Amino acid sequence: MNTSFKQGLARATGLTRSGNLQEATALIQSLLQQGKAPADMSDADNVIDGDVIEGDFINLDTAPTPKARNAGHARFGTGPSTGPSSGPRTGSRSGRRPLSEVLRKIAAGGMPGHAPGATEAPCVPDGAAFLSLSHVSAAGSRDYRLYVPANAPDAPMPLIVMLHGCTQTPEDFATGTGMNALADEFGCLVAYPGQPAGANAQKCWNWFRPEDQARGRGEPAIIAGIARDILKRHAVDPARVYAAGLSAGGAAAAILGNAYPDIFAAIGVHSGLPAGGAQDIPSAFTAMRTGAPGNPQAVFVPTIVFHGLSDQTVHPANGRAVLDRMVEIDPNLTRRTVRGATAGGRTHSHTSHMSRSGRSMAEHWEIDGAAHAWSGGQAGGSYTDPTGPDASREMLRFFLQHAGGQQ
Repeated sequence: MNTSFKQGLARATGLTRSGNLQEATALIQSLLQQGKAPADMSDADNVIDGDVIEGDFINLDTAPTPKARNAGHARFGTGPSTGPSSGPRTGSRSGRRPLSEVLRKIAAGGMPGHAPGATEAPCVPDGAAFLSLSHVSAAGSRDYRLYVPANAPDAPMPLIVMLHGCTQTPEDFATGTGMNALADEFGCLVAYPGQPAGANAQKCWNWFRPEDQARGRGEPAIIAGIARDILKRHAVDPARVYAAGLSAGGAAAAILGNAYPDIFAAIGVHSGLPAGGAQDIPSAFTAMRTGAPGNPQAVFVPTIVFHGLSDQTVHPANGRAVLDRMVEIDPNLTRRTVRGATAGGRTHSHTSHMSRSGRSMAEHWEIDGAAHAWSGGQAGGSYTDPTGPDASREMLRFFLQHAGGQQ
């Protein structure tokens, strides 16, 4: 067994013993994807650096007891889940699986305690279309869905690029956010790039990898390429292209704002992390647990952030860091905070950073008691909190007051 795999597996063992099964699984899966596992994994059942691996492992064929849909979202790399303590523990000595068998199951895509996103497309009204398209470029390829609203205006329309969270699908994300209905209301195109399992086993955008954090390469280049394709083929206003996402998708949206400010006039980050918040898997876990400052941003891009203050998956400090990295660029912005509550009972604070002309340039919505889920989302989609303020409507409101180059 090679040294790097032994070290990684030792860390996974510690995570398992502390009850962080989702994080342990993600780490093991990353080691397998990176080719660090030995061809014969039977040694994994024995000794790592002289320490016998003991502890309980989830039976991967036994579904955990489900919690409410809105209880939370996935830890990084593992996709949406009910959390590390959900469901019955099936790791008694009579039911324990050898670790080598667990590893092989993970390598094949099995995961404890996660529910895949819905794959059925949301209902499409008469006159609208929900297209299935593909982008291919030197940076790579991705399939995506494009919603074309009913009664589309003759004038060029805004475009919103929506990036789903781990294990979700474009269809699931469209259903949960309700963005297509808003596109009909306001006359917008909405694109939903899909992250395949071949790029990340749990369909997470790889926000934590240096090769996926910069302009001209990796996933940022692919997503920017999707936007460019739509600009060429549809009636899109090039000054009103926006990106938003949830969790790993939110972190990817933050990266897009930093890497492609010439394409994206504003970004929305829901339960995500700042650009440059991690450089590898260990630092990603640290950022998610305790927050990360992220990298200084070169160009100001109008930014709106939503984050639940009871988020146990991505620490709320990350939402504050996303805003801080933008606001620090312009010291002339005026801050204003108001408190509010929704009919569903969610209290929240809403902080706006205003330009001298009175335009809201950055907004931070912090939602009391909310977990890792899309605020104000639709119950038909995964990982939504219908009781919260409507993140989709507020993001669209924020986006539409910004066009490329305006202050």
